[in-house]
Amino acid sequence: MRRPLIGALSALLLGGAGLATAGVAPAAAASDTPKAKAVDFAGTVALSNCSGSVVRMPNSADSDLAFVLSNGHCLESGMPSAGQVIVDRASTRSFTLLNSSGSGVATLRATKIAYATMTDTDVSLYQLSSTYAQIQQRYGIKALQLADTHPVQGTAINVVSGYWKKIYSCNIDGFVYRLKEDEWTWKDSVRYTSACNTIGGTSGSPVVDSATGKVVAINNTGNEDGGRCTLNNPCEVDANGTVTVRQGINYAQQTYGITKCVAAGNKINLSLAGCELPKPRTP
Repeated sequence: MRRPLIGALSALLLGGAGLATAGVAPAAAASDTPKAKAVDFAGTVALSNCSGSVVRMPNSADSDLAFVLSNGHCLESGMPSAGQVIVDRASTRSFTLLNSSGSGVATLRATKIAYATMTDTDVSLYQLSSTYAQIQQRYGIKALQLADTHPVQGTAINVVSGYWKKIYSCNIDGFVYRLKEDEWTWKDSVRYTSACNTIGGTSGSPVVDSATGKVVAINNTGNEDGGRCTLNNPCEVDANGTVTVRQGINYAQQTYGITKCVAAGNKINLSLAGCELPKPRTP
C-alpha cells in the first residue's frame, strides 16, 4: 500500500512545516488542452495518516450528509483483513478540509464509517455530520463528484494528495485483472504511467479525470522494491494466472462501482441492482 504515515508527521505538515515534498505541483499536462478542467485541492482532505476527498454520488442531494472517500487501509482501526467488510460503524474521525490552494479551512467530523473494505477494492467511505450544502455555504467548497462509468485507457488524470498538498499528473496506462498484495486481492485496478510516482501518505487521494473533473479512482499502492505480491510490492495477475512485477509503478482502485451501491439520501444499499461491492460475511 501507499502506506499510512504517523500522525505526528501529519500534524507537522498541516502546521506549515517546510517539507520539500509538500509543495504544490501544477497539473501541467491536464491544463494544456482546451477541454481540461483546472484541478486543484478544493474538496480534498488530509487525514492523520492518508489523503481523501469530500465526494458526492450522481444522485446525491445538497441536503444529504456528505461522504469522505479514502482507502480501506487508512482506517483508524487498522487494515481490514481479506474478506472483511465494514458497514455503518460509528466513527468520530476528523478531516482537514482544504481549499483550492491547499490551505486548511475547516475540520470536518465523521459520524460513521458507512462502508469500508480491502477485498476486491481498497475503499473507506465516511459519512460526515455536515451536509454538502452546509460545507459549501460555510467554506465555499463543493464536493468532488464520482464518475459513474468505467474510465478509459489513456485518460489524462491527476492524483491529488491532501496529505502532502501535491498533485501528480499522468495517464491511465491500463487496467489490471487482479492486483495482489500480501493477503489482499483487488479487481480491475488502474495502472498509472510512470509520471505518477506517488509515495506514502498519498493513499486515499482522489484520481481525477483531467477533462471532466470527476473522480474515477482512489490512489492506493505501488511496487516499491520489486518484490512479488508482498506488502508494499503488489504484483499483477492476468486471467491466465501469469504474474507480472512492475517495480516503481503505482496503482489505484476504480470508484464508479461505488455509485451503484448508494441509494437516495446517500444510503449504502448493497442489494441494489448492479451493486458489486463485497458484502459483510454472514454468521
